[in-house]
Amino acid sequence: MQRVNSIFTSGPAALLLAFLLLGALDVSAQATSPGPPSQPATREVVDEMGRTVRIPLSPSRIVSLAPSLTETIYALGLQDRLVGDTDFCDYPVEAQKKPKIGGIINPNLEEIASLHPDLVLVTKSINRLATVRALDTLGIPSYATTDPHSVAEIISSAQKLADVLGASEAGKSLGEELQSRLAALQAKLAAVPPQRVLFIVWTEPLISTGQHTFIADVLRKAGAVSIVESSQDWPQMSLEEVVRLQPDYLVFASSHSESAARDFDALAARPGWRILDAVRNRHYAAISDAVNRPAPRIVSAIEELARHLHPEAFQDSPGPDKEPAPANPAPSSPPRSAISSFSRTICARSTESLCAH
Repeated sequence: MQRVNSIFTSGPAALLLAFLLLGALDVSAQATSPGPPSQPATREVVDEMGRTVRIPLSPSRIVSLAPSLTETIYALGLQDRLVGDTDFCDYPVEAQKKPKIGGIINPNLEEIASLHPDLVLVTKSINRLATVRALDTLGIPSYATTDPHSVAEIISSAQKLADVLGASEAGKSLGEELQSRLAALQAKLAAVPPQRVLFIVWTEPLISTGQHTFIADVLRKAGAVSIVESSQDWPQMSLEEVVRLQPDYLVFASSHSESAARDFDALAARPGWRILDAVRNRHYAAISDAVNRPAPRIVSAIEELARHLHPEAFQDSPGPDKEPAPANPAPSSPPRSAISSFSRTICARSTESLCAH
């Protein structure tokens, strides 16, 4: 027995046994020791500005830097993923309860980072390139949408965003619903001539909308045509020119309908405005400021405007449900209370915005 034991304790056999034992221990250690933390699955997408961005397969912590993007997220039913938005994101009412990261032009980057987003949504028209670059430095991916020039582009953009957020079916369903409503509206308006309108973005100076904006397309789909034929997006008008063109209706966006008559009266009291037939005949339409936002709610604004301009086409149809009034009404000093904060942003747009690059 002594000789047998010595075979396992000395000589080449002992060395072989030692190597075998070490190999077994190494394999056991690899099997039990924790590996590096797993990284979330990602993919590359191309945003509407042509940038290639790497994002999670299904972003679950989203920050929105534009009211239109916040509205789109809610329209897609993805609001549980929204962990923060701007001070101007006020619709729907529930969006006002989301953590706020500051303004549109100068969001608080520390607040954004503290929310640990895996995706930040920005839009070309009102967010700054400097903000996107700062997010890149922080390692936070951002997806950018561009300026739509039609209602169809707004709907398409919402569907693209749904795809990016891993909710393609929700985007498809939303797009089909909006297209169906628009088709039904066009059927009602087919037999009525369009009204000639002046859409008022701002009053001092007087700013309207050009022919290539989504608001001009909104007017067309609501049975109207803008008297402004400018190729500029937001042309400045003179009152003399408006008097010469004599619109049938004045149209402006109002944050709350109960102030619309007061705002119109204040505008009519200004020198020169009484010369307009539309003013003397009180032909005006103050519609929801949803018309200013390139989001799915734009279809509700189109339906609302069509009812103002062509009530005869809806005599046999029940009116649409009223939208909830904003919790924080706009300032009441007439007539600028009729001009939404989003329109103010358009008029005071920063030269550092994404659209400048």
